[in-house]
Amino acid sequence: MNRRSGFRLLPIVLFGLYLGYYFLANRETVPLTGRKQLVDISREQEAALGLSSYQQILRQSAVVRQGPEAEEVKRIGARLAKVSEDPGFEWQYELIDDQQANAFCLPGGKVAVYSGILPITQNENGLAVVMGHEIAHAIARHGAERMAHQKLVQIGAMATSVAVGEMEPQQRQLVLGALGVGAQFGILLPFSRDHESEADYMGLIYVARACFDPREAPKLWERMSEMGGGGSPAEFMSTHPSHSTRIRQFEEWMPEALKIRAESCPGR
Repeated sequence: MNRRSGFRLLPIVLFGLYLGYYFLANRETVPLTGRKQLVDISREQEAALGLSSYQQILRQSAVVRQGPEAEEVKRIGARLAKVSEDPGFEWQYELIDDQQANAFCLPGGKVAVYSGILPITQNENGLAVVMGHEIAHAIARHGAERMAHQKLVQIGAMATSVAVGEMEPQQRQLVLGALGVGAQFGILLPFSRDHESEADYMGLIYVARACFDPREAPKLWERMSEMGGGGSPAEFMSTHPSHSTRIRQFEEWMPEALKIRAESCPGR
């Protein structure tokens, strides 16, 4: 009887070599934090993708063109962008009339705030914390970095599939299933949470540099926590840190942020 139980090492070796080359050839440094990251598309390509998505979202949304809230979004955004490591973005800030409590900044500096988040931010400092966080995501190129990670996971899965191609079908499915779970919980989700924490830190520094009050950040997340109730998944299963983790991190970073604010905004 012909038994299929072989494991081919060559595909894994080739993937390892490719991984090393890919990482060395596509390394960048995140502004402000200095973290080394993996990004394999140009800023121009990333900005074009961001602009296309932004235009589509605005076409399908009720954009608030005038009024004090729309002006506040633009004013806060301009102050934050001015003190950030602006890589030459063509900034745009829009308020969208929608009850979802959300905001985003797409590559290239395309910012949108949904009106549903304004009752939670409550004041300009709270809104600056939210917008600073979203702006930080774009400046740190987190979206492009996630794309690179997903690409490597897909190539790694292909290499593993070839390596276990001669195993018994049931054994092969177990190996591939374990790989998928390991990649999700060991690589993709932890990196996503790290991105959120990095954007929290960078955004807090931008808030301080722009002379907003960084002490509003933990208060904002206390309000978020009260709104969210008890239905959030365990942190290791989530793309975001828990509210309690974010509040604790903000408190740890607060002395630095307050010092920066005092230096940037004498007399305020």
